Amino acid sequence: MDLSVNIAGMKLKNPVIAASGTFGFGREYSKFFDLNRLGGISVKGLTLEPRKGNRPPRIAETPGGILNSVGLQNPGVHAFIRDEIPFLRGFDTAVIANVAGNTVEDYRAIVEILSDADIDAIELNVSCPNVKEGCLMFGSTASGVFEVTGAVRKVCKKPLIVKLSPNVTDITEIARAAEAAGADCVSLINTLLGMSIDIEKRKPVLANIMGGLSGPAVKPVAVRMVYETAKAVKIPVIGMGGISNGNDAVEFMLAGASAVMVGTAGFVNPNVWVETVQGIEKYMRENGFEKAADLTGALII
Repeated sequence: MDLSVNIAGMKLKNPVIAASGTFGFGREYSKFFDLNRLGGISVKGLTLEPRKGNRPPRIAETPGGILNSVGLQNPGVHAFIRDEIPFLRGFDTAVIANVAGNTVEDYRAIVEILSDADIDAIELNVSCPNVKEGCLMFGSTASGVFEVTGAVRKVCKKPLIVKLSPNVTDITEIARAAEAAGADCVSLINTLLGMSIDIEKRKPVLANIMGGLSGPAVKPVAVRMVYETAKAVKIPVIGMGGISNGNDAVEFMLAGASAVMVGTAGFVNPNVWVETVQGIEKYMRENGFEKAADLTGALII
């Protein structure tokens, strides 16, 4: 069976990618399994300068998932290029740099730097507050996504993935804006905005009050949005949100995803990425699929 997939010219040995944020730069998880088993790694969100992130508490467990308000803690793009790329290039897996910024100029500057680095693709995290627009998220409007994607496209020499926020009225409108501005691929969903309250203290559990919800609880929403998006755009779609095993991954691919990203489940099961690859292979064997790419959009309605 052929597990390989092609995403905007980037060939992956299998459709399973470690999602940005939960996987760091792979060092910790490399102690649990061979990173060569992965199709790709989307690294922790990178900013122009190092960031310490939000004050704690910034993680809260919830039924069926977690809330996080980590705040993009990272060493900065230059430290990533110097310290992390050599480590990641020790493995036969695609390296995707996830980029975050507070202005269009931030995004453009980081992407320009990364375009000359030894990576395979760039993923834009547009679920960031635009400080010039009253901290309204770039990804919350089609115009915001179009603006930042278009600006980055002019300097980006790598395949460009735009990671979409689910906190919108119409995900297809946002996806089409990314496509129109030059995105090679979209990935979705990012976390759903949520909140948890400690009723004994009568205070929010997170210091930042609200955070992003991820984990199994978001999967039905994510599958629906991937299905809608795959029908609305011609570029590839990478699906994520609550994937915990191979069957979950297959569900996203049948809905229209060309590849999947797995994140939060790794906190519970560090071997989830390898097991997801094995689960996809098992499904293909049992259902007569010779190529993983043939799973994409194979939903029968």
